[in-house]
Amino acid sequence: MKKHYKIGARGSLLSVTQTKLMQKKLQDLTGDVFDIITIKTQGDMNTSAPLWQMQGKDFFTKELDEALLKGEIDLVVHSYKDLGSIRPEGIKLAAVTKRSFAHDILLIKNATIAKLKTVNEVVVGTSSPRRIVNIEKKLAQYLPYCAEKKITTKMLRGNVNTRIKKLVDGEFDAIVLAMAGLERLTSNEEALKELQILIKDLNFFILPQSIFPSSASQGALAVECLESRTDNNELLNKLALLNDEKTIEEVRRERKAFNAYGGGCHLAVGIHVRKVGDHFLHYHEGTVDNQVISVKTMEPAPAITKTSSLYFLGMGKKSEGNILYDELILKTPLAQNLSSHNHYFVTSRHCLHNLNTLPKNHFLWSAGAKTHKKMVDMGLWVNGSADSLGAPELKAFLDSKLIQLFMQNHQINADLRVLTNDESRHELGPSVACYTRSVQTNIDGTFSAKIKQTKLFYWTSFFQYQTYLKLFPELTQNDTVHTCGLGKTWQEFSEHKIAITPIPDPGFLKTL
Repeated sequence: MKKHYKIGARGSLLSVTQTKLMQKKLQDLTGDVFDIITIKTQGDMNTSAPLWQMQGKDFFTKELDEALLKGEIDLVVHSYKDLGSIRPEGIKLAAVTKRSFAHDILLIKNATIAKLKTVNEVVVGTSSPRRIVNIEKKLAQYLPYCAEKKITTKMLRGNVNTRIKKLVDGEFDAIVLAMAGLERLTSNEEALKELQILIKDLNFFILPQSIFPSSASQGALAVECLESRTDNNELLNKLALLNDEKTIEEVRRERKAFNAYGGGCHLAVGIHVRKVGDHFLHYHEGTVDNQVISVKTMEPAPAITKTSSLYFLGMGKKSEGNILYDELILKTPLAQNLSSHNHYFVTSRHCLHNLNTLPKNHFLWSAGAKTHKKMVDMGLWVNGSADSLGAPELKAFLDSKLIQLFMQNHQINADLRVLTNDESRHELGPSVACYTRSVQTNIDGTFSAKIKQTKLFYWTSFFQYQTYLKLFPELTQNDTVHTCGLGKTWQEFSEHKIAITPIPDPGFLKTL
């Protein structure tokens, strides 16, 4: 026999939309009927001031909590980031849903991008303390022609559509929103039509979590109900079907860090935790009590013991001091005309020389923050980054309905071309050879001697490891530690069953 339940939701379009997503899942999973009851909250009604300046707390949950405790509703669907650390007695967290696109996304007019070279200041709309701190401090480095310019933030409140309309109407040069909210709106036919009109003349930049970490638990939905019900836990068991263990593990760590920094809507620290394999990446950026917080680490911490003063970083610089760079593999540019296509993933700085042949209308993605910066230095707009996490990170963006909407508006080719070397084949799309790799025949004797003494290596590709192994069989000794990033290189080492320690950033080795 079908049971009937009432789901509480805030009255905003986004809240109702994401509650409808959970309504459908629950009805499909259980066969029961779940009706949505909308309830206005203080946070929805008062949009004249930033939340951190308002008196009180639980601005988006208090009225819903009261309705739940009175039995007027059976469960509530929240954006998890809206839940405070201390919840009312009698209310239980029943489920945490799978999250995607926890990132923040910057929206900007195409016309504004065209004039970035001439402006003195860029005004970005946001009311989040963590966004204010990190955007004003770091965003200029990731926008073309803005490295020496001032980024100023200005208060932005209201529902999603209202915020975008303020951008369209010229109240801001750009705004920053939670990507998850925009993505969910694409599932609502009415919201999708309105969104498509609103973003018609806009472009975007998905902020990388390693530089601009999002709010703790952003992107996840939390489902709550009463802890004590008279149904022998029947509803609790049904809601548990929505749980996603990976998200639960990530969010638990984020909220623990959030509380450790003091918590509250005034907290100016972005906190993001990502599970990669059996590891958890931690990114914390912001300020607490005028103290700079900048954490990029991995849990469990890589078990690396430095047994010699030398270490190898497989980049293409000239070796200096106790740091050895790659002096063995030569990379020779290949000229390519990119004007016949308009959608590219740039995997390496060695591909940049061809970007001056791009058509005017294009979308660009970078492998990581360093490549992104170099592209920006060329005056190019970059839409996002794989953030040194490899193909899965970028593929998720390409599968996003929101990003596909932008591609349609800009008439961007849905198929991606990957700028790489002449031997690579890439899972994201056809490869465009921008450079060749060759091995030097004359090896400097001093460099060779130092490599033989080195016990700690950071490899930037599996090809690089194989090349060095042919010349230096000492690399297989038991006391030699091999490390790499978290993308394609780690995947190839794993496929060949070669022991290697993944680390979030090569700079980690300099701290040993």
